[in-house]
Amino acid sequence: MSASPFDTAPAEKVSHVRPLWGLARKVAPRHTALVVIDMQNDFVAEGGLMHREGWDVSASQEMAARLPVLIAAARKAGVLIIFVRNVYTTDGNFYLSEVWLEQMARARKRPVGAVAAPVFESGGFCGADSWGGEFYGEVRPEHGDPVVTKHRYNGFHNTDLDTILRAHGIRTVVFSGVSTHCCVESTAREAFMRDYYVVPVKDGTAAYSPEDHESALRTLDRLFGEVSSIDVLSAIWTACRTNPIDHP
Repeated sequence: MSASPFDTAPAEKVSHVRPLWGLARKVAPRHTALVVIDMQNDFVAEGGLMHREGWDVSASQEMAARLPVLIAAARKAGVLIIFVRNVYTTDGNFYLSEVWLEQMARARKRPVGAVAAPVFESGGFCGADSWGGEFYGEVRPEHGDPVVTKHRYNGFHNTDLDTILRAHGIRTVVFSGVSTHCCVESTAREAFMRDYYVVPVKDGTAAYSPEDHESALRTLDRLFGEVSSIDVLSAIWTACRTNPIDHP
């Protein structure tokens, strides 16, 4: 194990469990999950709701073309892969409260009716059985991958994500998907609050503007986790297949 660039002694002295120093130890496959968030047509595809609403989805599509490399490296190394999807609307509108409709209308400076109309037309917004709610392109679960359904930004909120992670002995969560400053950041912050190591993937996440993407990554790296990249993580996981990393 290489020397840490900072003094680890104080943390070692007070910690009940020895910390995982260094990225390679953090993302050792046997205690790491790759969580793929909201890679659905309504968030990424042309013709999806975000695109129809005028958002720039090009960065999300470019990221989606890169993400299969990370997923393949994780899968070959034995990393647990979890897909998180959003379901916002149903025929009975179980999930979109007046609070959410007011927020969308206010933030977009549009009447509530104008916001609600596209949400409830043509399958709604990430409807459970709609094209918009389907996984985008090649970024989709394989047989046996857990799929967690959420109805709010935070992937832990009223879901079984934490149960799945704890059942598999997960200590570190690597985050990918969209959007960096919203659902990814909300879920990553909550993961840190629940005492998971957090590793957001800078080129495996995307937002609808470069400013939002970079700002979220700066916040996450400073306060909640260690930002990494597809190349770095893939190299670590590829090496682990022949030289497993010991950890406390």
